[in-house]
Amino acid sequence: MKLFSLTLVALLLAAVWTESWGMSFRSSYTKCCYKKMFIEKEIPASFIRSYQETSPRCSHRAVIVELLKGRKFCVDPTEPWFQQYLQRQKLSNASV
Repeated sequence: MKLFSLTLVALLLAAVWTESWGMSFRSSYTKCCYKKMFIEKEIPASFIRSYQETSPRCSHRAVIVELLKGRKFCVDPTEPWFQQYLQRQKLSNASV
C-alpha cells in the first residue's frame, strides 16, 4: 500500500511540474487550429478583444481571435479582412 501511495504522489508531483512549465498535452493542443476549425466569415473589428498567433509547431498557420464576450475563433492570418484589421491596429498604436 505504501508503494502505491508513493507512486501516486510522484505522479501527481510530475503532473503539477509539467503543467507549471507549460508542457501539458491539453494546453499545447488547444493552441493549434486545424482545417475544420477555421471561421470563414469576417469578424467586425469592434468585436475583437485580442488575437494570438498559433505556435509554429502547429500543422496550420493561424491566429486565434478572442471576442469581447470571450469566445475564440481560428482565423487564417492571410484573410484580407484580418490584414486590414492588423493595419488599423498598427496605425492606432502608432498614433498613441
